Amino acid sequence: MSAPHKTETAASVPAGMKELTFMGYMEVNGPLWGRIDDDGLPVMGFRVEARHCNPMQTCHGGMLMTFADMLLGFTVSVAVGGKKFLPTVSLSGDYVGPAPLGSWVEGKGRLIRATRSLGFAEALITADGAAAVRTSGIMKIPSQETRDSDVLRLFR
Repeated sequence: MSAPHKTETAASVPAGMKELTFMGYMEVNGPLWGRIDDDGLPVMGFRVEARHCNPMQTCHGGMLMTFADMLLGFTVSVAVGGKKFLPTVSLSGDYVGPAPLGSWVEGKGRLIRATRSLGFAEALITADGAAAVRTSGIMKIPSQETRDSDVLRLFR
């Protein structure tokens, strides 16, 4: 059973974005939206709802870091072929501006380096185009494909 949440309308989400369907934790914290850009990397976003906010009516840092974790994980996964779920080894972030209630939060990650077993990525996450979070992460690249082995299917 998923928690109730406001369903985004096509008018409230930028053109070209597709709702990403997840089970578990992100099912109750989403919806997240995404697309693959011309560089072949994921662009992801979400609309800040009241349930995402702290008492100041801005997006809670925990939700922003959850989003950063998803964004960087998908960035590395897609960059290494999109066939593996990548657990997070390290995630850091700096809150550089607010993401107010109703704002569109969006990010595009950048792969810095991939080794045989680790992927390093970074992103600037914005709220209505203004910087909100600067983040970086390290993802573990498993030695074999995982059960959910086509992360790109979420973006199709």
